[in-house]
Amino acid sequence: MYNPTVARLTYRALLGRRRAAILFVLPGLLLLIAAAVRGFNGADDQIAADVLGGFALATMVPLIGVIAGTGAIGPEIDDGSIVYLLAKPVKRPTIIFTKLIVAIAVTMVFSAVPTFLAGMILNGNGQQVAVAHTVAALVASIAYSALFLLLGTVSRHAVVIGLVYALVWEALFGSLIAGAKTLSVQQWALAVAEKVTGDGLVASDVGLPAAVALLAGVTVAATWYAGQKLRTLTLASDE
Repeated sequence: MYNPTVARLTYRALLGRRRAAILFVLPGLLLLIAAAVRGFNGADDQIAADVLGGFALATMVPLIGVIAGTGAIGPEIDDGSIVYLLAKPVKRPTIIFTKLIVAIAVTMVFSAVPTFLAGMILNGNGQQVAVAHTVAALVASIAYSALFLLLGTVSRHAVVIGLVYALVWEALFGSLIAGAKTLSVQQWALAVAEKVTGDGLVASDVGLPAAVALLAGVTVAATWYAGQKLRTLTLASDE
């Protein structure tokens, strides 16, 4: 299910100069914010949880997921080079699964690692805030990568749609509107963070069992459907 050649090509596409530069901007901004907050307010567990939940999980992780998930396959479909990959003797589910693994790895590195570092800067992992949000960023990275990889497979406007989802749904509706919170990857990830921290520092509107089930279900469903769409794309190309 994992093809090293496809993985190498995908890593090369995602970590090219321009895209890699974009990937470094948000983590760098998070670390700057963390340093500034720590300098002005000192170590405060609740402030640390608010910064990590409000910026890292609500904005940074989904945006990096957009870049990595759509970038893993979208450009190849847009410029037609996907046809050359599909012509190789590689199963379509293998292509999707490999690209998903690459997108997850990139998203985790550029979101979970800076989240942990920011947490250590903010309060030195007091009340397990840094670890909790790091774990949340890791599980969110998986779901976001699958969702945005699917989006890159089904739409030529995947980046625009992904940005609208990340900035409007997750950062705005998913944080403020009660009904939308239930359908927010951010809230599912926060349920995991809430379990790790306790003490009311982190709160989610979704229970942990439901959050885990939704994270797993969305990841599996999005990956499966992306494979089906890629199969359809093959047929369309052959015709």
